[in-house]
Amino acid sequence: MKPEDSPALAVSIHDVSPLTRAAVEGMLSDLRVAGVGAVSLLVVPDHHRRAPLDQNPEFCGWLRSCEDGGHEVVLHGFYHLREACGGGLMTRLVTEHYTAGEGEFYDLDYDEARRRLSRGRDMLAGLDVPGFIAPAWLLGADAERAACDEAFAYTTRLGGVLDLRSGQWTASQSLVYSVRSAWRRSVSLAWNSWLAARLRTNPLVRFGLHPPDWDHAKIKGHALRLAQNLSASRCVIRYRDWVGVWSCAGNFFEGSGDFFRMTFENDRIAPFKQDANLRLRAAVAYEDAAARLNGLLSGPNGFLNPG
Repeated sequence: MKPEDSPALAVSIHDVSPLTRAAVEGMLSDLRVAGVGAVSLLVVPDHHRRAPLDQNPEFCGWLRSCEDGGHEVVLHGFYHLREACGGGLMTRLVTEHYTAGEGEFYDLDYDEARRRLSRGRDMLAGLDVPGFIAPAWLLGADAERAACDEAFAYTTRLGGVLDLRSGQWTASQSLVYSVRSAWRRSVSLAWNSWLAARLRTNPLVRFGLHPPDWDHAKIKGHALRLAQNLSASRCVIRYRDWVGVWSCAGNFFEGSGDFFRMTFENDRIAPFKQDANLRLRAAVAYEDAAARLNGLLSGPNGFLNPG
């Protein structure tokens, strides 16, 4: 489903891992109060080589509960850490200073990028993971090709959303804070206020948040006010909703301002590494829901029964 009949808001929380779970839980709670009940969770499979998900089954169970609650799980790099490998001045500026050494997929070759993508999805087994978003939105050409070949449905960059199946690009500069220093925080507050106003007529507004944002009261307060204001006039969606990926998690309800939407996503199911039984159970659940709706409308006591 692409919400073409109303403007949309997609909120994401980056760097979700066992290292940041406590902070993310607080963010989700605060965002729900602010009117954002569905978030794209950008999950790092082995955050800074310190938290491999295949050794954290309890965390993976928590992710499943988040998914069941309407949130989306997105693969977000693998280590979220770029090994120092030199490069020219511009490469070093981008990967070591602009991103604090976390531009992992900026210049990976195709084979290594695909290996990490495949392994990352394997570590998220049992979860529906249609999208891949590179750390700091830095995705090189070889890594983008690898994401396509691994059958990810979409990725995002700082400036927009890319449907990897069709090549369709949606221009939408993401709101995002930089909190590593006082001057960055001050600039971020002014920049995001300006950008939110500039995007007021854009069909899609994106809001990227990071756990350290909540460590700074002014940033946290500003983010929640923006979220509340934006969600009051926009349909709150996940990225998968924007590109139209059908969800095996069931129907997703989202209330936002004057909108109350039940999202039936379309049937363009990318060939994810999901077992056939899961898909069959999802199809049966859909048919059962359709039968129940038909009975409600046209059954003996249905709304459309003239008797």
